[in-house]
Amino acid sequence: MRKFHIALGVSSLTDSIADYTQRLASQPQVIVPEVYALWRTETLNFSIRQIAAGEVPGLRHLGWEESAASAFTDTRDCNGILWEEFGPEQQLQEILELWPNAQIKH
Repeated sequence: MRKFHIALGVSSLTDSIADYTQRLASQPQVIVPEVYALWRTETLNFSIRQIAAGEVPGLRHLGWEESAASAFTDTRDCNGILWEEFGPEQQLQEILELWPNAQIKH
């Protein structure tokens, strides 16, 4: 199954988790306190990441969670936007490598 992936940079992780939990009618499956959260719905893979002071919130990248993907890949489109393609296992592995303290909900 293929799910659309959206990654945003946010100014307040706590406020954003509350807002997007309500908007998506779902709890995040992964939380890295003060850093990152990830939701997986039937059709969407949605992540947020805390930005540094002085950075502007907004789009980080787009992509596809593809259950048949055998590797993590990325490309840029004609507008310079980064697109990633990955399987759920590759994404989870990347998260755990970056943040071993990630809270995973199954």
